[in-house]
Amino acid sequence: QVQLVESGGGLVQPGGSLRLSCAVSGLTGNNYVMAWFRQAPGQEREFVAGISWSGGTISYSDSVKGRFAIARDNAENTVYLQMNSLKPEDTAVYFCAADYWPPAISTIESAYDYWGQGTQVTVSS
Repeated sequence: QVQLVESGGGLVQPGGSLRLSCAVSGLTGNNYVMAWFRQAPGQEREFVAGISWSGGTISYSDSVKGRFAIARDNAENTVYLQMNSLKPEDTAVYFCAADYWPPAISTIESAYDYWGQGTQVTVSS
């Protein structure tokens, strides 16, 4: 049974930082892309960042480039999202997702096979 469990969300002031974690279990093999998506109230889920198995290929949305950093530790089966210089518009539920045997990092929600339950990030003073 595949499980993705996010943690690390919370309330932070504008300009602050948070680090999200996603613990992965039940996935075998060594070729799955991990990604973070987010969904704000009343909006569609959007791609935030993705990372290949090796970590050698990384992709970010334009809205977070230069502020967020994605990383993975395959030995610990965990993927991280370091979020710096947070803005109120970063407020959303953040989800991690896994795309098994992908040709590339997809920014499309439907390409991903497994999802976590999400963790709330609120940026407010």
